[in-house]
Amino acid sequence: MDPQLQKTLENGLSKMNLSLDSEQISKLMAYLQLLIKWNKAYNLTAVRNPQEMVSRHLLDSLSVLPHLQPGALIDVGSGPGLPGIPVAICRPDIAVTTLDSNSKKTRFQVQVKTELGLDNLTVIHERVEKYQVEPFKQVISRAFASLQDMIEWTEHLCASDGVFLAMKGLYPDEELATLPTGYTLQNSHRLQVPDTDGERHLLILGRS
Repeated sequence: MDPQLQKTLENGLSKMNLSLDSEQISKLMAYLQLLIKWNKAYNLTAVRNPQEMVSRHLLDSLSVLPHLQPGALIDVGSGPGLPGIPVAICRPDIAVTTLDSNSKKTRFQVQVKTELGLDNLTVIHERVEKYQVEPFKQVISRAFASLQDMIEWTEHLCASDGVFLAMKGLYPDEELATLPTGYTLQNSHRLQVPDTDGERHLLILGRS
């Protein structure tokens, strides 16, 4: 692994005031190495530059860590495991499930789970509306859908007292104006992600 990539990660973590141990950093770098390798054959992400992957994938995913609550979490539309796999690496106390309908992407995630020994990670290949399971305390998505669609497609996966964590770019005023009845914005956070252009926000939604 390029030591410069690890330095970029560590510098970003420092700027975000996130403290990880050496094993977590090693696993994040191993995940990145697998993503770079598999992406050449399977087109898992449009981001090709490894340095950009550090900021736009790893650091962006890790920016939500301070805002996670206790309790099981599902990452819907996880793609190559973002943000679910970085969260599982850094929060071994949280049972993380990743859900995606693309079999290439879930096969990659299963390989990552095996190679990194992520016992708290469950990978599911299924369409979101067909996945029926005991609801989660936290449902997270990263650029998955509009807020309205996210809630309508995933409300069966969120416990009655659970929350929806929507990772967004620009603050979505128009989407918030059309939230389904019975749901409210509980909190919002401006996320600071080093070496990325544009705004990043985390919106926390719940049942009213």
